[in-house]
Amino acid sequence: MRWRPTAAARRPKCAISFSDPVASHIASSQGLRNRVRIAQAAARLIAEHGLSDWAAAKRKACRELGLSDREALPANEEIEQALREYNNLFHPHAQAASLRAQRMIALEWMERLSSWRPLLVGGVAAGWATEHSDVRLELEAEDPKAVELGLINAGIEYTAAAQANGAAPGARLNAGRGAAAVRLDIVSPQQRRNRPRRNDEERLSLSDLKSLLANNPSAADTAF
Repeated sequence: MRWRPTAAARRPKCAISFSDPVASHIASSQGLRNRVRIAQAAARLIAEHGLSDWAAAKRKACRELGLSDREALPANEEIEQALREYNNLFHPHAQAASLRAQRMIALEWMERLSSWRPLLVGGVAAGWATEHSDVRLELEAEDPKAVELGLINAGIEYTAAAQANGAAPGARLNAGRGAAAVRLDIVSPQQRRNRPRRNDEERLSLSDLKSLLANNPSAADTAF
């Protein structure tokens, strides 16, 4: 009678079962390392090539690293931290200068649009912005059309921008031209009151921004 090895005997001794806590820990550690690598590669693409679609930047970073498209992708907060690290490592002085210039542009626009209680948001507020980042202002108005009418009366050129999910028609505008342009996100007072907010999300009022610029006249400005 010919001997046939059992299933247990046929299994290679080095085979790893992912029910094994040690193997699970190894897999988890590798997954975390890959998330960091993807975040770093995506941050480089965003900083160097101005990619504005972060989801696309993450997928491209995954391909560049030769990782599976099923790999767990980093959250946007992880990309923001990777951008901070990239800026500090590769372009500390240039990024500080461009950030200050972007904040000065924001200040001018916030003073012009002060009747809509503007807040500076995004990377320019938080400090991780690159030279390609939009200057983003959040305005408060019951009706976005009121902002559009105000821009028209002030002789300010603007165009409609792609809408955020759930936004009212006309709630996102691009105003101005060239390097002095800004993106305007218009929210109602109720939306501003009820908005979920990350603990580390920066939103600077006009007075906040003035203080930040006054306290950092030439060095890299970082909001806290």
